Amino acid sequence: MSTKPPAGPLCTRDSLASELLDLGLRPGETLLVHSSLSSLGWVCGGSGTVVTALLDALGDRGTLVVPTHSGDNSDPAEWSDPPVPEAWWADIRASMPPYDPRTTPTRGVGAIPETVRTWPGAVRSAHPQTSFAAVGPGAAAIVDDHALDCRLGERSPLARLEGVGARVLLLGADFASCTAFHLAEYRIPAPRVDNSFAIMTTQGRSWHTVRDTSITDDRFDELGAAFERERPVVRGTVGAARARLFSLADSVAYARVWLAEHRPRPSSTGNEPLVSPS
Repeated sequence: MSTKPPAGPLCTRDSLASELLDLGLRPGETLLVHSSLSSLGWVCGGSGTVVTALLDALGDRGTLVVPTHSGDNSDPAEWSDPPVPEAWWADIRASMPPYDPRTTPTRGVGAIPETVRTWPGAVRSAHPQTSFAAVGPGAAAIVDDHALDCRLGERSPLARLEGVGARVLLLGADFASCTAFHLAEYRIPAPRVDNSFAIMTTQGRSWHTVRDTSITDDRFDELGAAFERERPVVRGTVGAARARLFSLADSVAYARVWLAEHRPRPSSTGNEPLVSPS
């Protein structure tokens, strides 16, 4: 039986670090990375090699940040991809494992964030659905005090990344994955929704509900296309992956104006569906 050779190019720690620096990564900077391992080609050593190459490029003074989301810890009544029978909802709410930043696995964000989550010295934020993990000297300050009622807003790591002048690297990922755009949603009129998840409290496990801003990545692809036409975005190739590098603060400022104009949403008091878990 014949088998196909692996799709290239061959990517190594040294080749990836060199290409990341050629793209424009700066040693010592803070970088939020959205990634697709499979887009790079054949990576010798897999996701661990990619993380090591990113840390090599950032150097000892740089800080690497990734989304470590776990959207399955949410109300099953809001699930749509796939839905589950209504008869299961109460049991799911009662038995969903509580979020633990040390052990809860990522979901729907790829192999590279899951590798960063377990990296030596990594720290992770406290939100049970939209956490971020970070490695480097600025890591703790970025992930600290992630509020339960603020998935991706002013009391999340995104706002702290904005404050330290972080940049975003889309490494084989598209603008639909750009969490920075969500920060803009918190700065324009938007509906408020109930958001539920399982957490640990001093009294033990709890099914907890908070009120938060409704978020959605609807039309983020159009927003991203407009952003890179009008604002500085470095484009290049790392391995076989298309890469984009840009200022997080610039993307949030642009998204705030674009979303208000092209995707206005009423500031209703009613409940709207949440983004489905990946």
